[in-house]
Amino acid sequence: MSKRKPYNHRARLHAYFKAMLSSNHVAVVDAEGSGVQTLINWKKAALITSKGRTAIVDAVCDIPHHWCIYLAALCRDHEGKRYMKAVEVTPQGVYLAKDLEQVIETYSVELRDGCNPKHLQGMAWIAIPGPVSLEEAQADRIFDAVSAWPASSQAA
Repeated sequence: MSKRKPYNHRARLHAYFKAMLSSNHVAVVDAEGSGVQTLINWKKAALITSKGRTAIVDAVCDIPHHWCIYLAALCRDHEGKRYMKAVEVTPQGVYLAKDLEQVIETYSVELRDGCNPKHLQGMAWIAIPGPVSLEEAQADRIFDAVSAWPASSQAA
């Protein structure tokens, strides 16, 4: 007779958190220019403000994830038209949310150096705990939703 596998609370909780993040399409957004760092539904580009937000925050912060990070340099040309230079990275390994800043900083320096300093308005990133790839239009909608773009310094 085979022995029954013992109950593993940590593995069950980990699976529950992963499913919650996946079904709610959760992403962490940070915008340097506006000082915003929040959770957002990346599919709908809507802020997460529901009652279950604390459970989602726990799911993002308390367990390590494989992250997909969309890093963007937010720029505005001499005519006032905005554009962004972006790179999507998937770092090897699993990271806690608190350790993302160090990982992002390495890629951020390269991206910042590749931009015209006169056009650069700020840096922003979207980190998704899972293997999800974003398109530029999706990222632009998300950055608009959190007001990541600084106000234009030129009068129209």
